Amino acid sequence: MKREKDETCRFAVCISNADYPASLELHKIYRVVPDVVAAQNGDIRVIDESGEDYLYPAAWFAIVQLPPVVQDSITRAV
Repeated sequence: MKREKDETCRFAVCISNADYPASLELHKIYRVVPDVVAAQNGDIRVIDESGEDYLYPAAWFAIVQLPPVVQDSITRAV
């Protein structure tokens, strides 16, 4: 699913994919979709391998700061 570029894009690296190896690749960078309620419950919403956004435990990811050129490249690909 294509999404418009969001200036507040966040990205996270998958550091655990317990029980979801088909949906999440270890050490891959994923785009984070803002979800305040999910964050309050200890979850994170990411666009996974299906191309859709789903909730996963936030502990399975590490938020990363990427250079603008990398953010632009990932955002265009999503």
